[in-house]
Amino acid sequence: MAAFSSLQGIRGVGPKRAAILAEAGIRSIVDLYDYFPRRYLDRTRIKKIGSLTDGETVTVVGTVIDTRLENGGRGSSRFKAQVNDGSGMLELTWFRGVHYFSKSIGVGDTVAVHGRVAFFGRRPGMQHPDYDRLDRRGEEERQEGPGDDELYNTGSIIPIYPTSEVMKQAGLNSGAIRAIVHRAFRDQPFRVSEHLSGEMLAASGLMPIGEAYRQLHFPSSPDELERARYRMKWNELFFYQLFFALRRTGERHKVAVRFDHSGAKTAGLHERLPFSMTGAQKQAVREIYHDLKSGRQMNRLLQGDVGSGKTLVALFAMTLAVDNGLQAAFMAPTEILAFQHALGMKRALEPLGLKVALLTGKRAKKERQATLASIADGEVDVVIGTHAILENEVQFRRLGLVVIDEQHRFGVMQRKALQDKADNPHVLLMTATPIPRTLTMGAYGDLDVTVISEMPAGRTPVRTRLCREQDKDGLYRTIRAEIGQGRQAYIVYPLVEESEKIDLKAATESFGHLASEVFPDLRLGLIHGQLPPVEKESVMEAFRSGQLDILVGTTVIEVGVDVPNATVMVIEHAERFGISQLHQLRGRVGRGAHRSSCFLVYSKLAGDAGERLRALESTTDGFRLSEIDLQLRGAGNMLGREQSGAVSGLRIADLLTDGEIMRSARVVAFDLVSKDETLGHPDHARLKDYYLNHFRSRVTLADIG
Repeated sequence: MAAFSSLQGIRGVGPKRAAILAEAGIRSIVDLYDYFPRRYLDRTRIKKIGSLTDGETVTVVGTVIDTRLENGGRGSSRFKAQVNDGSGMLELTWFRGVHYFSKSIGVGDTVAVHGRVAFFGRRPGMQHPDYDRLDRRGEEERQEGPGDDELYNTGSIIPIYPTSEVMKQAGLNSGAIRAIVHRAFRDQPFRVSEHLSGEMLAASGLMPIGEAYRQLHFPSSPDELERARYRMKWNELFFYQLFFALRRTGERHKVAVRFDHSGAKTAGLHERLPFSMTGAQKQAVREIYHDLKSGRQMNRLLQGDVGSGKTLVALFAMTLAVDNGLQAAFMAPTEILAFQHALGMKRALEPLGLKVALLTGKRAKKERQATLASIADGEVDVVIGTHAILENEVQFRRLGLVVIDEQHRFGVMQRKALQDKADNPHVLLMTATPIPRTLTMGAYGDLDVTVISEMPAGRTPVRTRLCREQDKDGLYRTIRAEIGQGRQAYIVYPLVEESEKIDLKAATESFGHLASEVFPDLRLGLIHGQLPPVEKESVMEAFRSGQLDILVGTTVIEVGVDVPNATVMVIEHAERFGISQLHQLRGRVGRGAHRSSCFLVYSKLAGDAGERLRALESTTDGFRLSEIDLQLRGAGNMLGREQSGAVSGLRIADLLTDGEIMRSARVVAFDLVSKDETLGHPDHARLKDYYLNHFRSRVTLADIG
């Protein structure tokens, strides 16, 4: 097919340029069609600076005549640029990404900026506008060859394509890309056929695919461009949702062991609870039990805010497994988290007659071999561990339930390796990081989702305060006052993988300073990931039982520590933490009836770090914080390296802004699969071919029929 032919058939694309384009993912004509513009310069909406009015959103093109980097209060900074278009001056200001913009924009550059106008006195300005550097020589307007401007650059809306520095060095700026795209459309037969039925197009109000491609690259009007973008976004999200629909259907056809009763151990767990479960927890247990009784493999995501009680729900699921003669495995991402879960679960389950075992990579060989033998012969009911559970030598006798905590830290293949330990075990994925609804649909669309939206009774909201490094004396007085009233405190230091040895040394030295100079009369303990397991257990138990006043540590206490008497959380160098980690740490206090506080200690409060800390100060709602986190970091970074592959293939859709489009596409995709599970109907042949050619390679473990 011509659409898949070599780029070297296009004038202006020789071997060198073809190689550079291939590095950018453009290896064929169809890849070129799919190389969508990142922005458009709409000449019909460009306004002169002299005619701007307050509050309007417009595009302005002008020359940068001055730039300056300013330092503000509390360690903040901003970058400003003055733009002149001959009719007036416009001041641009950036508070985020200051370093990037100060390096990217220089005097003499011609720029196109788009944003909301706000007047300061008589001078108009824009804060954080979208911008494109058109270059001092009008880079975006330079022509590739004689007469080309008449062919692809006379329209009122000009596409601006993404370009890397390597591409620019080879002369492949946005103007050159426009020229190549135009020649491809002009000289090559355009053969991208429609894969959706006329009924689907009409029902969803979609532009035909061929017209959408043309409008994206050569817009005839803003309205037609918007229709084309909607079609392409819908198309992309539809096929991701189709993948989820097909995979969910395939999973539901897998026969799994049927749980046929709730027995004495489950009843005993309920009777021993020192508190009443929340309505949300009870509903979560009911949904899980319904799955376990169905005879089909459960694949459920359990999410909720910090302290909402997900672990208790998992305990009920595991006791149900044991009541039905099966084993359960609980996998945590780090040794310390596995260790902390093991402590809590042993206290809850061993009085019921269940045997609980911990399996990590750092156990003594003799102890490990004994544990492996107990798991293999079925003596162990619940196994808690890290990635060590995935090793081939770990064999279960009758594994029926897999629980994966902080599941976003595990990849698809790691989860599959654990499931392969048995014949279609039930799977419960848990996350203490609330995920925005659109991100849930985009990354976990094949799973059933349970959200614990209710907090246990008696929890008091945690007050969060920012504290400058130089103001810690007052903070220490606050800690001392709380301890004087019989309370306890945490002081946490960052431990970042890239500088772990330096961070650990700093935390250890700080502990020495705190113990000998700041709180010499109080009882302090130190915990970090490098301590031997027995020593960790001893320190944690001492703090839990009230033998320590202050627990100093690294982020090993992020999840799993439950000490209701602790009322103060101090997070040192808070600007180095992400929103999710800060929220997790804050969740270690406020677990009892006493008023609790979290202090975020910082050295500099600038850029994204400032936004993160102010967000934590403004709300304790984990779901609201997850939305802010999504805005700051984007979907891929928020989900983490292992999970972001689920959304990294998106070319034009944006999970942050296109939630409504995704909901529309999801309804159609799931309805289609409910009627034709294998896409075998003749009317769906082109759609199935398109899916296999374009989307199946972007996702893992996909299967049709």
